[in-house]
Parts: sequence; structure tokens; C-alpha cells
Amino acid sequence: MTIPSRALPRLRAVLAILLLVAGALTALATTAPSAVADEQICDQYGTTTIQGRYVAQNNRWGTSATQCINVTGTGFRVTRADGSVPTNGAPKSYPSVYYGCHYTNCSPGTNLPMRIDSIADAPSSISYGYVNDAVYNASYDIWLDPQPKRDGVNRTEIMIWLNRVGPIQPIGSRVGTANVGGRTWEVWTGGNGTNDVISFIAPSAIGSMSFDVMDFVDETVARGMAQRSWYLTSIQAGFEPWQNGAGLAVNSFSAAVNTGGGDGGGDGGGDDGEEPPSGGEPGSCEVTYTTNSWPGGFTADATIRNTGSTAVDGWELTFALPAGQSVTNAWNATVTSSGGTVTARPTDHNAHIAPGGTRSFGFQGTYPGGTFEEPTRFALNGTDCAVR
Repeated sequence: MTIPSRALPRLRAVLAILLLVAGALTALATTAPSAVADEQICDQYGTTTIQGRYVAQNNRWGTSATQCINVTGTGFRVTRADGSVPTNGAPKSYPSVYYGCHYTNCSPGTNLPMRIDSIADAPSSISYGYVNDAVYNASYDIWLDPQPKRDGVNRTEIMIWLNRVGPIQPIGSRVGTANVGGRTWEVWTGGNGTNDVISFIAPSAIGSMSFDVMDFVDETVARGMAQRSWYLTSIQAGFEPWQNGAGLAVNSFSAAVNTGGGDGGGDGGGDDGEEPPSGGEPGSCEVTYTTNSWPGGFTADATIRNTGSTAVDGWELTFALPAGQSVTNAWNATVTSSGGTVTARPTDHNAHIAPGGTRSFGFQGTYPGGTFEEPTRFALNGTDCAVR
């Protein structure tokens, strides 16, 4: 067939358009798989989300040296970790991924903070990638507080060290061992000046683990470093490097918190603008707490009033001192403390509180300086009291 010469220009134009369309389709097919690209973060506190559920954070809080993480669809890898800090002090950063709330930044759709006594279980899994040319720990952090905090430092930090490389040790001192989650761990307790810390240290490196977060929470409560009326605020997994750290990786991370553990109720993670309760409705008791403080020390007087219609025979008042405060001596009660939680019990002559009656006791303590704070919640025999 012979094509008229006057039709050739039009045919060439049509062919050119078809070639452009084919090229565009080829380009789309070629680039589609990389549409969800890894994200490089070098900002000191830079963050991004993973799977629309977790937050990955660079969190270079202890040094001015550059640190970068490459965030993938399931975790992250440290790609640059300049500088070093002394191994007898705090680490230089905590690159990590978390579920919950961390300094006002809450992960998408989280139901944390949630009261511990309302949690049925909290299944989680972690897979790490390690290096040997650095000083670091692989740390899984669980944060607890008497209040449903979404900002600032929590009262108690649970640290699970799945690996440690170099001459570093946990905060405080070793207090024994514990079998948690089917494994045996060294247990260390102490404080860092802002919060109490309990650490569970693996005797040898663990590359991956699936477990129930509540196993470690329950052990912490049993050791007096938290209460079941407190709140779980966040679950985090990452690394604390002191020297170097490039190549460390969280290959994958998952966490969930399921309700059904009791009557405490949870936050639910909704956006209704209302703060969740701070520990349940006050029971048939009222506590008046007055203090006198001076630089480095204070005295406190507590009066318990029975506002119910039945007598209280034998009482136990528990409350959490602000971080750094400690009891040195007491009167009209036996006062003990563990991990910041104070328990006051009566002497032989004041164990009975009649309806409408009161019992008082006092104690002397120390605090590290700065702004003096008072406890905000008291529980009598496990029931929250109104506070005056």
C-alpha cells in the first residue's frame, strides 16, 4: 500500500504521541516500586511515622555531634553516629521507635496512656541488628507514671537490655535476678535524678524477642516501683550509644495494648478533649498533706480522714514521692519507701479510724534541690482518697 506524501507529517505526529505515551507508562511502571522510599533523618529530634502506627525518632539528646537514621517501612538503621561521650555517664542519644506518647508526640491512633489495672496484655516483638565496633546497649523502654502523662519525664522507667557492648552498666546497682517472660535477667534499680529506673539485663545478646510487656510491668509493681493504678504511657525500642553506633538497626517492631485487665478503664486514645481520670473516683477517705521545706530537706504531715460510714481497722496509706525525694525518719507511723513509692502503716495505738475520725503521722525527708513538689495522689488500703 502506498501512503500519500501529504499524510506523512500527520502520521509522524501520531507516532510521536504514541511513543511519548509509551515512555510515560514505562517510567511509571519503573518508578512505582520506589514510591514509598526510605526516609533519612538527621535533625536532632526529627521524627517520622512507620506503618501509620509507630513513631521513629532520631532523639540525639546527649551530644552535638551528627547522628542520622534511615527509616524503613518496618524500622530504622543508624547511618551516621559521630562523636562519643564518657562511658561512666549518660549515653549520647536514643534512636528508637515507639508506640504511645513521648514529649507530646503521640503515635497515630494509640490508646496510651492507659491504666495498668485495665490492661489485659500488651504483646510486642522486636528484631535488632547489631555491630561490634561501638559502645552501646540495645534497650527496650517501658514508661510508667501515676498520671496519664503525654509530656515530660515519667516516674518510673523500665529498661530491658537485650544486648550491651563495652564498659557500660545500668543505672543504680544490681539487686538480684528475676525470671520474666521465660528468661532469666539481672535486675538493677536506681534513679537518675529525674525518675526511678529498674533494668532487666540479658546475660548474653538477644537478637529478637516476642513477649508480653505486662510481664515486666507486673514484676516492677511487685517490687514496689509502680502501682497498678498508675498508667502505661509508652513502649519504645532502640539503642543507647556512647561511642559510634553506625550500622545499628531495629529491623522490625510491633506493639499493641489490649484492655480487659480490671475496672480501671483506659484512655481509649480518642480526641474528645477530656483528660482521662487520674486514678479513679476518690473513695471514703480524705488526706490533708502539709509540708515545710528548705534547701535539701523537708518535713511532711499527713492527716487521714475516714469520710465513710464504717470504721477502718488497720490502714495502709500509699503515695508516690516526686522524683529525688526520700524519707529519712517518721513518727506516729511506720513509713517505708521503695523506688519512690511510700507506704505508711499505723502503730499499735492508731490503727482504728472511726467514721468521721482522723489519724495523723509525719516524716522527714531529703530532696535534691530545685522546685519542691508534693504528691498528688494518695490511696488508703488501695482506694484513692480525696486530697486537700
